[in-house]
Amino acid sequence: MEKNIDWGALGFGYSKTDYRYVSNYKNGKWCSGEITTDDKVVISECACVLQYAQTCFEGLKAYRTKDNKVVCFRPDLNAKRMVESALRIEMPPFPEERFLDAVKQVVRANIDWVPPYRSGASLYIRPYMFGTNPVMGVKPADEYQFRIIVSPVGPYFKGGIKPITLRVPDFDRAAPLGTGHVKVGLNYAMSLHAIVDAHNQGYNENLYLDSKTRTKVEETGGANIIFVTKDNEVITPKSSTILSSITRRSLMYVAEHYLGLKATEREIHIEELKDFKESALCGTAAVLSPVGKIVDHGNEIIFPSGMENAGEITQKLYSTLTGIQKGEIEAPAGWIFEI
Repeated sequence: MEKNIDWGALGFGYSKTDYRYVSNYKNGKWCSGEITTDDKVVISECACVLQYAQTCFEGLKAYRTKDNKVVCFRPDLNAKRMVESALRIEMPPFPEERFLDAVKQVVRANIDWVPPYRSGASLYIRPYMFGTNPVMGVKPADEYQFRIIVSPVGPYFKGGIKPITLRVPDFDRAAPLGTGHVKVGLNYAMSLHAIVDAHNQGYNENLYLDSKTRTKVEETGGANIIFVTKDNEVITPKSSTILSSITRRSLMYVAEHYLGLKATEREIHIEELKDFKESALCGTAAVLSPVGKIVDHGNEIIFPSGMENAGEITQKLYSTLTGIQKGEIEAPAGWIFEI
């Protein structure tokens, strides 16, 4: 039954949908899992997730293509990354093939919540897992729950693909040998104060530097970042403490194989930023959000692409990747997962 929703007015927020997927881990194994209408999680007041933040998550989207198919974009990489996140914080991985099946089940169950083609909206899919049994001493839980919830969403940043402003903060995102490379809740909890502070100062996001030397660009609190040089090379920071964004990896492939540009992952020093002509944040939620300005402790770096519109290369990357996702442009083998 078609939902009575103004799809174009949606922001990036949670709307309760009809169904969610749940599987529990107990006595060393995951149960078969099920689709349920129950949106409440009931756990012990001393559950490990509440005491020691033992939780990880993923984010992906379902779209309607131009021929009205419902698809997801490279969910196999989300499944693989969630395994890596779980292992890093001593959680039993949810099997990759079951992850893909669960995504298919929950999207099919909520098929009427998938926004129409060209509405500017999508169905955001949030798989997550957490320790559920009581834990008082510092140790991993013995029991876990894996869930997938979905919600129709609009653009992550209000205004869509309009340039935003970043600041270089006096906070670090991740320790050199910490958990910056995996998608765990504790990474985001420690960034909350920094993002609130950035918003209070009039910035859209923080651009974090490496915490060891504070000389190299890493990523923001919720997205990877790319830059475009004056000779149209697309570059992105290389670091062992950056979350490996599926969107960023896909954009680098698109830059090289669809647009014929040189695409390079390397260390990027803060001093180089003034020499680039474009910049953009990239991730599942935002896809691409152009960056017009970066402020480093009073030093303003305004990219030649400006604060009004996305740069030429950023726009081409955005149009090509979203075209692939929506079935308007032929996708590389294995990128599109049909629901």
